[in-house]
Amino acid sequence: MDDLALAGYLERSKDRILATLCDWLRIPSISADPAHAGDVANSAEFCARLLREAGLHEVEIIRADAVGADGAGLAPAVYGEWLGAGDGAPTVLVYGHHDVQPVDPLDEWTSPPFEPLVVNGLLLARGSCDDKGQVLMQTEAVRGLLGEMGALPVNLKFLIEGEEEVGSPHFEDLLERERERLATDVIVVSDTTMVAPDIPSTTLSMRGLVCFDVALRTAKSDLHSGLWGGTVPNAALLAARIAASLHDGLGRVTVPGFYDRVRELSDEETRSLGSVPFDEAEFCSQAGVAYLEGEAGRTPYERTGTRPTAEVTGLHAGYGGPGMKTIVPATANIKVAIRLVPDQSPEEIAALFRTWLAAHIPEGVEVTVTPLGGVAPLLTPLDHPAVQTLCGAIERVWDKKPLFTRSGGSGPEEALGRVLGAPVTFLGVGLPGDNFHAPNERLELDQLWRGILAAGELLLDLGTLKVGQ
Repeated sequence: MDDLALAGYLERSKDRILATLCDWLRIPSISADPAHAGDVANSAEFCARLLREAGLHEVEIIRADAVGADGAGLAPAVYGEWLGAGDGAPTVLVYGHHDVQPVDPLDEWTSPPFEPLVVNGLLLARGSCDDKGQVLMQTEAVRGLLGEMGALPVNLKFLIEGEEEVGSPHFEDLLERERERLATDVIVVSDTTMVAPDIPSTTLSMRGLVCFDVALRTAKSDLHSGLWGGTVPNAALLAARIAASLHDGLGRVTVPGFYDRVRELSDEETRSLGSVPFDEAEFCSQAGVAYLEGEAGRTPYERTGTRPTAEVTGLHAGYGGPGMKTIVPATANIKVAIRLVPDQSPEEIAALFRTWLAAHIPEGVEVTVTPLGGVAPLLTPLDHPAVQTLCGAIERVWDKKPLFTRSGGSGPEEALGRVLGAPVTFLGVGLPGDNFHAPNERLELDQLWRGILAAGELLLDLGTLKVGQ
């Protein structure tokens, strides 16, 4: 790796980089908890300082007085730019986020979540992988290149969000409002994972998401089970039947038309996905389950990244306290989350789901369906020049061609690509066992060091792209 542009810089800077990251991780920037609004603001200030120290100009914190269409405040995002490459050079926008997930359940952490600890090459702390470590990875690559070379071959912009962990409710409003300033030729996201430390990979897509809260009422109030049981509709049983009807015996979603727009993988993607090693026992162990299930005829990697899914995420009815309450429940609630793949649209799937649900509701039952947001899926073709450029940078650092994967998660990346009209590429160095969104989140430091090198190589390589590619 000695021939890589940032090899010398990295060796001189590791201690400082690690100390800087630990300082940032001590800020509990939990965007879901209003009690931590001040911490989210402090995290944005810290991020802005990092961008300034890296050499970016026009660094700005976009504060909460910038409101979304719903009139609510925007948790602070951070913007910075370096435009010294001139009008003829490509422009690259780096996206990440500085807010973090809540830490519950706290008793499952082996060390305090906001007191970073290094154990056997792993940095344990909330936000270490998702996403402060990966944002710092990109920032340090820029700092190193500007320090070593004095300039970049690309114009560079950073947009570091403060609401990603609560679904980015105001992010698209921000993109629309700042579209001209954020204009770019390529988007680089560092908020994803690789298959393994010795198996580099890059994702090509993010799944979409559409969610529903379904409320059922079968009677005016709960009824005495001795007087009415066996003769009146039971909301708990109805909800259970509906939930069970969402899939057939082969694990396929039963909503008519659900799979109509789902495209099959290309031959190259199929070969690449088939090359990803899979250990079912380890997979089950990581999930804490005894067995796997899902759509028949599809591998676990296909199910979690390339196929649409529908999950019952909540089923609530009747009495759940101690002892027994002998009632026939009058109300029930079902929460459903549907992950989408290209070319499914949230609007179309929502309409199909409502039609399917209506067919399962007996006459006389009150039903209220509340949509809980929607995110469209994203796909960047693997033969896009920006993707191929990224693959070259990864290969030089890991000394191995990366595999292509598809992320099962959903996020604001689709809005980034659509609003800004640019391809989205993914340089993520997290690992499947890094416990993001769970207790004992961690980041493998060797992945961080390699990521800095790869981010530097990528910026240099992107300078060769023709504007508009």
